[in-house]
Amino acid sequence: MPPSARHLYTLDSRSFERRLATNPLVILPIGALEAHGPHLPLGADQIQAEATALALADRVDGLVAPTVAYGSAPGARRFPGTVSLSMAELETHVAGILGELARSGVRRILVLSGHAERGHMAALREAADVAMRAHPGSRIVVLSDYDFVYELRGKESPPTDGHAGLLETSRVLALAPETVGSERPVGAYRASPFVPGTPSPAEWPESVMGDTRAASRELGERIQAHVLARLTETVRELLPA
Repeated sequence: MPPSARHLYTLDSRSFERRLATNPLVILPIGALEAHGPHLPLGADQIQAEATALALADRVDGLVAPTVAYGSAPGARRFPGTVSLSMAELETHVAGILGELARSGVRRILVLSGHAERGHMAALREAADVAMRAHPGSRIVVLSDYDFVYELRGKESPPTDGHAGLLETSRVLALAPETVGSERPVGAYRASPFVPGTPSPAEWPESVMGDTRAASRELGERIQAHVLARLTETVRELLPA
C-alpha cells in the first residue's frame, strides 16, 4: 500500500507531537500470514485490515500505525504458507506496541484485526488489557472487521460461509483484485470447535469454508461499505474524542 498522510510512519517527530494535541485515534492493523485456499493470497487478512484502517482513518481523522503482519492461526497451520505465532508470542508483541504508543501520549487506540480466530483475538484483548493497566489514561478497543462482515451471513451469503468463502473472496476482489486467482473453490469445515489443534485433511480438505462461485467485486463493495459504517459507529461510541 503506498504511503499516505494517514500513515504514522510518514510523520516526523515534531509533526507527531503536534497531532497528539488533537487527541487523535490511532488504528493498529493486525494481519496474519495464512492459507486462504487456492484463490486468495496468504496475506488476505493483512490486505483487508490495512485497507479498512486507512479508509476508517479518513472518516474519523485518525492515524494508522504500521501493521502487525503475523498472527495466531493454528487452524490453518498444515496448509503451505501459514505462519502461526503462539498466543503468548502474539500477546507479548502487541502489548509492547500498545504500551509504547500509550507511553508516547496516544490515548485512543483501535486494534483492528483482519484475522478473527478465537485464540488470536483473545491474545489481542489480553495485550490491550496489559497496556491499559500500565497506562490508565489510555483507552483501547479490540475487534476484527469480521465481527461486522459476518453480520451479513444469511443475508449476502449462506449462514455457513466462513474463511476464504464467498464474503471474504468478494471483499478481496473489491480491495485488491490483482491478488485474487481465477479458481472459485467450494469448501467445507467439519472439525468440532471443542477439539483443539489443527483439523485433519478429512475435517478440512482445503483452507476454504463456503462456496465462492458467486463472488464478485460488487458484493465486496457492499460488504466493505457495511464494515466501514459499523466501524465508524463503534469508534464514535467507544472511542470518542
